[in-house]
Amino acid sequence: MLCRKLLSRTGSLKCVRNAAHFTYQPQTPPAHLGETNKLNMFQSINNALDIALAGDDSAVVFGEDVAFGGVFRCSLGLQEKYGANRVFNTPLTEQGIIGFGIGAAAAGSTAIAEIQFADYIFPGFDQLVNEAAKFRYRSGNEYNCGRLTVRAPWGAVGHGALYHSQCPEAYFAHCPGLKVVVPRGPIQAKGLLLSCIRDENPCIFFEPKILYRLAAEEVPTGTYTIPLSQAEIVRQGTDITMIGWGTVVHVLLEVAAMAQEQLGVSCEVIDLQTIVPYDAQTIEASVKKTGKAMVVHEAPLTQGFGAEIAARLQEKCFLHLEAPVQRVAGWDTPFPYIYEPFYLPDKWRCLDTVKKLMDYM
Repeated sequence: MLCRKLLSRTGSLKCVRNAAHFTYQPQTPPAHLGETNKLNMFQSINNALDIALAGDDSAVVFGEDVAFGGVFRCSLGLQEKYGANRVFNTPLTEQGIIGFGIGAAAAGSTAIAEIQFADYIFPGFDQLVNEAAKFRYRSGNEYNCGRLTVRAPWGAVGHGALYHSQCPEAYFAHCPGLKVVVPRGPIQAKGLLLSCIRDENPCIFFEPKILYRLAAEEVPTGTYTIPLSQAEIVRQGTDITMIGWGTVVHVLLEVAAMAQEQLGVSCEVIDLQTIVPYDAQTIEASVKKTGKAMVVHEAPLTQGFGAEIAARLQEKCFLHLEAPVQRVAGWDTPFPYIYEPFYLPDKWRCLDTVKKLMDYM
């Protein structure tokens, strides 16, 4: 994201911020998935919810304002199609939304909850980490709430400031019993969300909200899933492995192109897709090939999920590493408003890290 100073009609200077700090890189859908339709990301999520409701009479969608479509319109038209007993509003209580979802899933329903912003998931933190994550374990697998999926808009959006921009995936990655997933675009959003809904474990599905309307792709119209816990190599390379998830993947793809053009450096870009349980084998194999690695995420640096990946690579790939594993992340501050362009791990910070890795002796 850039800040440009323009002269207003009154003669004073004003700051205008561009809508995004990256260039979206659309994906071509796999040919075997057949017919496609151009959808942006909120439409692809809506399509996934529609498929889930149509194929499972026990499925219910609920949360604050979902009856009219939700703040980002992801549930638009679903109550009209499936009725108020299956798509309905809840009171403004995240703890209650998740607690209700746990009960519904334990009773046999496919529960799809929406938390209006990931920043507001914390009142429901106890329900997720102390109830949902442990439900199966504490009963010796006699009962569970594995049919619970919690959706939440996530990440920087350009104007969200401290209460509408956070990336809380690392909080939940530390809790055994939950799966945490972040898509990078419409094709992944539909396939990964359907996988979460059908998975036998409670899943948290974080949706990069800046991509809801910005990202558009030819999305397969039929039902398909993308396996959880499977990373995707979205660009092949030989010199540096770059690992990210969500919006950051598009930053890294742009950086990889810049590195190739300006520095002659070949970068491999990996979209982790599932934060936990994550695909360690794919990233380890890549780093053993390249000898250098960087992990990038929007969340603050300290105790961010990049620290787990860096530690894993140090442990498993130590004899193959030609430079210390690098992390590029948000700063250890609350998410700022006017200083968002300086907070985010943009292409310039990432390109500097590429140079640092290549210059390491």
